[in-house]
Parts: sequence; structure tokens; C-alpha cells
Amino acid sequence: MRLAPILALVLAFAAPALTSDALAQDAPALPKEAPPAAKASPFAWAKSGDKASHEKAAREKAASAGGKVIGGTLAGQGAWPWQVALMVAGEPVSADAQFCGGSMVLDTWVLTAAHCVHMADDEGNWGDLPPQAIEVFVGSNELAPGKGDLVPVQAIYRHPDYVGWEFDHDIALIHLARAPRAAYQTITVPDQEFGDYLDQPGVTTIVTGWGLTEGGEHPEALHQTEIQMMDRELCNQTLIEARANEAIEGFGYAVNVFGLSDDDAYALWDEMVSRAPVPMSGNMLCSGSFEGGKTACSGDSGGPLVVPLEDGSFVQAGIVSWGLSAANGQGCEETAMFSAYTRISNFLPWLESVVNSQP
Repeated sequence: MRLAPILALVLAFAAPALTSDALAQDAPALPKEAPPAAKASPFAWAKSGDKASHEKAAREKAASAGGKVIGGTLAGQGAWPWQVALMVAGEPVSADAQFCGGSMVLDTWVLTAAHCVHMADDEGNWGDLPPQAIEVFVGSNELAPGKGDLVPVQAIYRHPDYVGWEFDHDIALIHLARAPRAAYQTITVPDQEFGDYLDQPGVTTIVTGWGLTEGGEHPEALHQTEIQMMDRELCNQTLIEARANEAIEGFGYAVNVFGLSDDDAYALWDEMVSRAPVPMSGNMLCSGSFEGGKTACSGDSGGPLVVPLEDGSFVQAGIVSWGLSAANGQGCEETAMFSAYTRISNFLPWLESVVNSQP
């Protein structure tokens, strides 16, 4: 990616360029190194009380604006019966105690994102949450006392290749201490062959969750958004261009300081961009809409991205993983064209090995 016209302008005028960064769908910002726990983990943010105070102000602001889910609608009662909410244990059932989503894939197994259950402490040391720290809310689309069933957790299994400050291998399993005592259904996940079939541009997908809506409001009721699979390479190109736009001012300054020729500057730029890691790996799906404004947002992480099938059933192709942050660094970018989702079909052997290893 040469971006020659942009680089030429920077070399001539050192013009600034700004862009949004990426973030886990529940975290206030993307960690560029091991960050404080409250910034790195949706669990820590909910438990600290910062989430409740932040969203109280956001709800007051959204009240006059008529806040709604980002590009979506309220889910019907009983819809998406595999959807669950991860809750801070010991807290009353509410939107403030909810920090991630998940899906019932077996009667006592919940699928979620690794970044929902793996966090850094105040000294930057990463580790999995203890099972007793969370509960799983099952059987209702409304986060309110007296609704659904709060189920204790027996064990948490994070993918061993997941690294806390990155997003690859962003998948985890939660083993419940018992089957839920509320109405629910399990959702099927695809094998590698079916996953390849689903991972095609234009395939309809639906993302659900209790994440932040437009205006920053955190709803008690489940919301849904219909989007579509997008070409991963196109999404990667968009992300790399955005990162290049952000980096190019500093690069132009360095070129001027060292007195490099234009030819050397272009050669160095091409080399640097070619070595940049691909934002979306083959373990990720890209889904969204070309018009933008339809996306998962903070609070949706770990929840399901499902594909409707011709027989009226659904299969879960992805797990909400990460997206673009807002320009002010707080929450998600409401006009983003797409978000990244863990490609479940790549991990079916690992999922089966974990489940089969338990009595």
C-alpha cells in the first residue's frame, strides 16, 4: 500500500491526519501495552462502579435524544433464546452488573470471548477470572430482578493461544455449575467446511446484545442488528489505510529531520507498511454494512453473531470481539462500517476437546 498522494502531501506540508483506533467491544480503549485492569477488562469496569456512573450521565444525555441501539431494534420477547449475559457475581441483576454476552451451546456450556474472562490486575499481570467472580444470566431478554435465572460458574476455559492485549484466538468456554432453570435453547456452531460457506461477502448475519446504544445508553432489554458478512481483505485494507493515515504525520516529520530524499522516503514507507501486522487474521470474521451505523458496541462482547438458514433455524458463525473506537476514545464508533468477530469454525476441535475432557 503506497498511499503516494497522501505521503507526498505530508512530505510537502507535514499535514496532520487523525483516525479512530480499535478496541475490544467492552473496553474504553485499545491497550497498546498492559494497561490498568479497569481499562483492560469489561469485568473490571463493571465491578468498579465506573460503568454505572458513566452510563448514568450517558442515559441523561440520551433521554432527550431518543437513544436506540446502533442501527438496530428491540428484540422480541423470547427471541434469541441462546443469548446469555455475563454478570458480576453478587450484584443485583441490572444493566450495570452486565459486562459481556455469551451463548448457550450445550446445556451447561456457554461460549464467549476470551477478553471477557481474561484481564490484567493493577500491576499489569494477566490472568483468568476465578469462576466465583461471575454468574451467567439465562432465560430472559430483560436484565431485571425476578427475570431469568442466575447460574453459578464451575470453570472457565480460555483458548491457550489468546494474548490479553491482542485479539487473535478471542474465544472461551464457561462451564456452568448446573443447567439453567429458565427457558433457553442451545445454538449450533459450524465446522470448518460450513464456516467457509458462511464466511462469504453478502451473507446475512444478526448480532444481539445488551451493549451500548446510540447516545451511550445501556439498555435493560436485548437488542438486535442485522448486518452482513464483508470481505476480510477489504476490511483489512480499510483498517491499514486508517492506521497509515494516523502514522504518516510522524513519518513525514522523521523524513524531514533526517533529510531523506523522496525516493528513500517512499521506499521506507512501502517497507514499513508491508511489515505491518494484518488487523483481521483468518481467525476473525468481518461483518457490518457499507452504509455504516450498524454495529456491535460496548457491552456486546462475547455475544453471538448468527446466520439465518433457509429452514428457519440459525447457526452461530461468530463471537463479538472488537471494533473501532469513537474519536474521543470513549465507547465504539457509531458510524463504523464493520466490527470483528471470532470465526468459531476455526476452533471447533478445541471446543470439542474441552467439553469432552470434562466428566
